Amino acid sequence: MKQLTGRVAVITGGASGIGRGMAEAFAAQGMKLVIADIEESALAPAVAELRASGAEAIGVRCDVTNPKSVAELAERALAQHGAVHVVCNNAGVAGASGVGALWELPLADWEWVLGVNTWGVVHGVRAFMPILAQQPEAHVVNTASLAGTIASGGIYGVSKHACVAISEALYRECQLRAPQVGVSVLCPGWVNTRILESERNRPEAPRPAPSGAAPASEFAAQREVIMGLLKSGLAPRRVGEIVVEALRANRFYVFTHPHWSYMMKARFDAILNDGVPPTVAPPPGESWEPPKAQ
Repeated sequence: MKQLTGRVAVITGGASGIGRGMAEAFAAQGMKLVIADIEESALAPAVAELRASGAEAIGVRCDVTNPKSVAELAERALAQHGAVHVVCNNAGVAGASGVGALWELPLADWEWVLGVNTWGVVHGVRAFMPILAQQPEAHVVNTASLAGTIASGGIYGVSKHACVAISEALYRECQLRAPQVGVSVLCPGWVNTRILESERNRPEAPRPAPSGAAPASEFAAQREVIMGLLKSGLAPRRVGEIVVEALRANRFYVFTHPHWSYMMKARFDAILNDGVPPTVAPPPGESWEPPKAQ
């Protein structure tokens, strides 16, 4: 996009984490913000803090798993500003009732994670693309994950691969039907967010671990490791700044950890060489910054 100042951005999952980071970075560019989130206790303070920093922002409670709720978000944004220029389908969750194989996890886990991470993107595209297509320039940013580009596991990995596929399909269709609408898929690595605490926004109480799942002690140990990696990760505001750069450059694939591309290469090498899904992971605590040339 050539012009960001004065443009209207809608961000789902915008009250915390990466969404909040994008809101702060967009506000620094003079954009008007519509912050959507299901967590009302976080939404009001986030909007108040953004306003205190000088941003023009409103908050809208939205459940991205519900198409009616997302449609109402679009209506509210139009009523407030008369237009929408950037839509960030960012709301996302990670977590399950326990650690287990895909066939062991409760169907409720599948429904919840795919409902937010996959259907949330679908509902956002369906609600906002007719609006964006009317603008002289606009952009969609779908938040996937590095897990959506590598041989990742779990329901979360499945959902993020779907987000990448949706984004690629949307890009091709926009080229044919609405070439003034740019599309980006954000694929972050470790970022310092509370995504492992997603259960706080789950519509029903967490269920007990399924039969055959890993013991609670193993689940807790794995969770502790991941929590440490997240805390050492990139600041959400920096992710927002990377998204701003991508908007200006009209870049499709947006990686926060570009030097981890060897993990994607391992997967595609396996595909091209009739191999099997490789297990590759970044070193714990590795900086997001690419290594400097020697």
